[in-house]
This record gives sequence, C-alpha cells and structure tokens, in this order.
Amino acid sequence: MSEAPPLRIALFTLESLASSAAVRAFARAHEAELVLIGRSTPYRAASGGAFGQFWRHMRRSGLRFLPYLFVNFVLPSLVARLRGQHGLVDFARAQGIALLEVEDVNGAACHAALRDARPDVILSFHFDQIFTPETLALAPLRGMNIHPSLLPRHRGPIPAFWALQDGPGAMGVSIHRIAARIDAGEVLAQRAHALPAGVSASTAARLLHDAALPMISDVLQALAAGKAEGALAPPLPYCGFPSAADIRAARRQGVRLVRFADWRAALGL
Repeated sequence: MSEAPPLRIALFTLESLASSAAVRAFARAHEAELVLIGRSTPYRAASGGAFGQFWRHMRRSGLRFLPYLFVNFVLPSLVARLRGQHGLVDFARAQGIALLEVEDVNGAACHAALRDARPDVILSFHFDQIFTPETLALAPLRGMNIHPSLLPRHRGPIPAFWALQDGPGAMGVSIHRIAARIDAGEVLAQRAHALPAGVSASTAARLLHDAALPMISDVLQALAAGKAEGALAPPLPYCGFPSAADIRAARRQGVRLVRFADWRAALGL
C-alpha cells in the first residue's frame, strides 16, 4: 500500500524567543509541505497597540513581568534588525512560500490567503490569536496547536510558569485539536519532558517547544493517513498571565520568569 501524500500546511506563529528556533526548525524540515506562513502582528491595534499592551501587562503583572516581555519579544527583534535578519520573512521568500502578516486571523485578508493556499491543516505553533470555526473550516482537517504543557493542566499563554511551581513531573508537551474553548481540544499526542533544575519559565518554554518537533511530524503523518486519534479530557481551570502576587509567590518557590541564560539567548550569544 502506498503512503498517504504529505499534508499541505498553513503555519501560524508569533515570533519570539520562546519558540522561534523550534518554528524555524519545523519550517526547514517541512518546507515542501508549507503553503502559507502567517506571522501574528504583535502590536496590532485590536490588542491596544504597543502602549495599550504594555499598560495592561503593567497593571496586572507589575514591573517584574517586564523583563519576560523584553527578553522574549523586544530584544530578539532588535538584535535581528541590527544584524539584518528577518526570520521567517527571509525563509518564506527564499522558499517561495506565501507569507501573511496577520492583523486578524479571522478577518477577510487571512481568509483570502487561506483560500488561495488551500491547506489541508492549520498548525498553530505559539500563535496568540484565537481561530473561529469559520476560519478553521477553510482547512479540511481543521487546526491543531502545539502547547507546552501536559493538558488539561496549565491551559493558557504562559504554561511553563505555572508548571514549574508544580514540580519536575509537571513539564511536558501536548498537541491538540483547536476547539472553541482555549487549549481544550482533543489531545492527539502528549509527552512528559524532564528539564534541568533551576531553569526559568522562558528557558522551559524554549526547551519544550524544541521537544515538540518530532511529535509534530508523527501527528502530521497520522493525520495524512487518517489514523490520528484524540483523547478528550475535562478541561481544568485556565491559567492566564500571572498577577504581581502570583509572580511574588513563585519567586518564593525559586521560580523565575527570566534568568541570565535567557538574556544571552536573546542576544544570540
């Protein structure tokens, strides 16, 4: 029996230190299957722009959250610009893959790009916008998401921060179908992953996204063959961005959002 043909993939991501290396590695390994790359616009007007987002994070999480944002989003972008590097933009141009700067993943421009690209599946790999059923319906196999936690635990945008407080056995990666409820779709693959002692939430996120790479390939093959089976568990409480009190409590446990190694990684050292 011949193998099923590879799937046509629309990849959606938000470039950041937490996932960029893993996303680029995935893109290189699957460049022949990629038909669209969507890059989330980080400071889009719908989210309040740069100032609105900064003020919202400040009010909720306090000053100690700012290094996490700077190291993961601002500093890598500044370093790349100084070096004349443009990440996925350069990759997409070199490989002839359509690239979309995504202001609204459910808007007309994104829908038009998906119709033109005709993907079989949408892959969300550290993407910060929520797909509606109408958007997912533009890919026959709908969408799946890479989430760096052992779902249904630690649903939300910064799972490594919460998992580190639960101890070494709480770390892992899940690949799940995208559903209406955030991080609550059927889990297609899941693997616990031990991390070195004392890592920050930022380093943990990078290591867990790297650990997802072989899992993604396996799930894509299963989807192409029509053999992907998911397990649905009742969702546990959503773990959003931490409050200032949450960050102080985590520090008392020795959990840090950022350590020196993250600054070095952001600078490319």
